[in-house]
Amino acid sequence: MTRQTETSSATFARPAVPALVLILLGLATGYLSGLFGVGGGVVIVPALLLLGVDQRLASGSSVAAVLPASVVGAAGYALTGSVDWLAGLLLAAGIVVGAQLGTYLLARLPRNVLFWLFLGFLAAVIVSLWIVIPQRDDVIPLTPLVGVALVLAGAVTGILSGLLGVGGGIIIVPVLMFFFGASDLIAKGTSLLMMVPGSISATIGNARRRNLDLRIAAYVGISACVASPLGLLTAHAISPFWSNAAFSVLMSAIAIQLVIKHLRARRRKG
Repeated sequence: MTRQTETSSATFARPAVPALVLILLGLATGYLSGLFGVGGGVVIVPALLLLGVDQRLASGSSVAAVLPASVVGAAGYALTGSVDWLAGLLLAAGIVVGAQLGTYLLARLPRNVLFWLFLGFLAAVIVSLWIVIPQRDDVIPLTPLVGVALVLAGAVTGILSGLLGVGGGIIIVPVLMFFFGASDLIAKGTSLLMMVPGSISATIGNARRRNLDLRIAAYVGISACVASPLGLLTAHAISPFWSNAAFSVLMSAIAIQLVIKHLRARRRKG
């Protein structure tokens, strides 16, 4: 194989997406990131695909764009005391290992079964968001057993992320609220903190594999940083009930998006 062929095999079509479109996408992503404690990849990747960006390039650029928004969001929540640093680090340790295991198992497990199990999890979370309302002063009672559980929760999240291509925030935020007793704000702030090391690791890997468009990542990431504080202010301004209600709408949209994507993939195979 010649050098020219090797280079072309790692090169994707790079449509000239207008800067204004990328800025608007970043503003929406940053606001959702600050409001819900999620990375924003569930918004960035589908939007980039609609704009004609290659799947791998869209995913890699999304991870890079999420990094600055996660840093700004985590810092904002930290300033208000809404980050559990130890819990975030334990989750991050688990998710880094779990993500590697998820990509390893990707070709070895029946994804169809896992997909519907995960969809069932999302449905249960959506219902729970209307039943269990956390209190703003709730904290995670850290004990050795809870610490181990946090690492395991991070590992399971990483595995699901690697297998199904979903972001960790949509899993970790409800898990921290319902299984670890965190308030909605601490769950969101800790989720954003957890994403930082994972995003750094993934961005380095994507850059090496050329699955990254720096122009897209820069426009979306920088504009996301601008809007993230507004999402943070909204999260503090609304009550835990309305926070849960809004999060349930986001989860429903993600579930619908995943079903559509799954059905389209099955049609292509058929």
